[in-house]
Amino acid sequence: MALSVRILGIDPGLRRMGWGMIRVEGSRISALGHGVVTPPTNAPLSERLIHIFDAVGALVREHQPDEAAIEEAFMAANASSALKLGHARAAALLAPAQAGLPVAEYAARLVKKSVVGTGAADKAQIAAMVGVLLPGTKATADAADALAIAICHAHHRRAVTLGSAA
Repeated sequence: MALSVRILGIDPGLRRMGWGMIRVEGSRISALGHGVVTPPTNAPLSERLIHIFDAVGALVREHQPDEAAIEEAFMAANASSALKLGHARAAALLAPAQAGLPVAEYAARLVKKSVVGTGAADKAQIAAMVGVLLPGTKATADAADALAIAICHAHHRRAVTLGSAA
């Protein structure tokens, strides 16, 4: 019997943060859950970040993942937007780290290439392939992206583990 690993994928965002939980057993991957965290948009930044941190902490407690993966920040045209996304990433990344989970980070292009086969895939293509890879899953947009991040980690986790051990 293959070892079972539960992975929490996180697609960070200050308005909508997608999450997806998968189980990996050998080469089999199955979905355990997915959703979107929506901090109150009219709240101050600090309260929105607390909302994200608390929501991810609750997901970790509820689903008991073994590992987590999050999308890396990318350079946006607007520096202020990039900085705010960085804040959201930090809030989402800290909760699993505080619980003692290893947290891997992946570039958006690698996530897309791992799931769709091209680093230039759009959200609709990602959601469609997530539906193929995880039959019965009807995740869209941010939740599908989060499941894609978890799938990417499932494919690359050995390389990440070996790379950090070197």
